[in-house]
Amino acid sequence: MSIKLVILDRDGTINISSDEYIKSPEEWHPIPGALEAIARLNHAGYHVVLATNQSGLGRGLLDVASLNAIHARMNKQLTLVGGRIDAIFYCPHAPDEGCTCRKPAPGLLEQVAERFGMSLAGVPYVGDSLRDLQAAVAGGCNPHLVLTGKLERLRGQSLPADFPVQTQMHQDLDAFATHWLGRTASALA
Repeated sequence: MSIKLVILDRDGTINISSDEYIKSPEEWHPIPGALEAIARLNHAGYHVVLATNQSGLGRGLLDVASLNAIHARMNKQLTLVGGRIDAIFYCPHAPDEGCTCRKPAPGLLEQVAERFGMSLAGVPYVGDSLRDLQAAVAGGCNPHLVLTGKLERLRGQSLPADFPVQTQMHQDLDAFATHWLGRTASALA
């Protein structure tokens, strides 16, 4: 039996994004309904993991201890609503470092596949940017776009032509969870 897995981006998907980067726990604020959506996925038997670019590390804007404190705040708030993140994969590199883990490269997703010992075919990857969707496709995942971060301006519009054709759009993470859980419930019926 394979593991039921959902992979999420962090900034703009779970928490409110900032052009100034999230550098401390005090700057981390969840998007309304996002934590509850993760809890619903958990309660339906899904392992939820993060795959997130954190170039603030490579840019010297925060250190690993600060990033861990941010994730501790996120996990504490998730616990309060009955949810959890099972693993966090992050790229610490600045854009000019030429790594293979910075999205849109699929390195983070390859790490997820290796850690869980499974193919990511059919696994949803949910993010708020084109590079998230490109990484999803490159890593073999199903791309899902939430309109709560970088691409909020697309609300009420069609998917741009340069986006992966298989991308599904959702208003937010809660709408994705409703869609995904409804889809899997229909498949079992």
